[in-house]
Amino acid sequence: MLIRAGLITLVLLTTMGQAQAYSYAAAGKEPLIDAREQLLTAASEGQDGSAILASLSEELTYLEQHHKVVLQAPLAEAIKNKDAATTQILLNRAYKAEIERRLEGAGQNLGDYQTAKVLVVKSKRFLDLILPSLSEADRKAADQALAKVLDAIGNPGVFGVGAKVADEKAFKAAEQDLMAVLAPL
Repeated sequence: MLIRAGLITLVLLTTMGQAQAYSYAAAGKEPLIDAREQLLTAASEGQDGSAILASLSEELTYLEQHHKVVLQAPLAEAIKNKDAATTQILLNRAYKAEIERRLEGAGQNLGDYQTAKVLVVKSKRFLDLILPSLSEADRKAADQALAKVLDAIGNPGVFGVGAKVADEKAFKAAEQDLMAVLAPL
């Protein structure tokens, strides 16, 4: 009876941990993604997008300061000029910087599988928005590079079974491959 109670407790703890891991990975808003359609609509229809841009100020300022991209003034100008194409190009640059930011964070957290995985998965959300702007060959190369990044973070396995240690060299190489594909943006 005691063994049975122990097994039930073990199963409950295991499934609860898996549920938390899933919800953690799925949690979190991404303001730059959430505002995408509003910005593109504002640009294509000539609407005032200043409130939308103001709501993104913190994110855009961070990217401008830490990833050396100029976004806020050109986005405001593109929206004012009803230039949806330029707005899209600028959003792709912002998404590229976000991918770079998330992958840098994942690289710094290779010893923490869950954190690294969440950062890589979040970078995939940004990549998915960029992919339609790339050629077929570049889409395929970007997807493959990100899959290699994800593989390089390793895997803790189940109770250690099937565990795979993170491979920093493979991670850096795959990250560089991905950023090379996105460089023209």
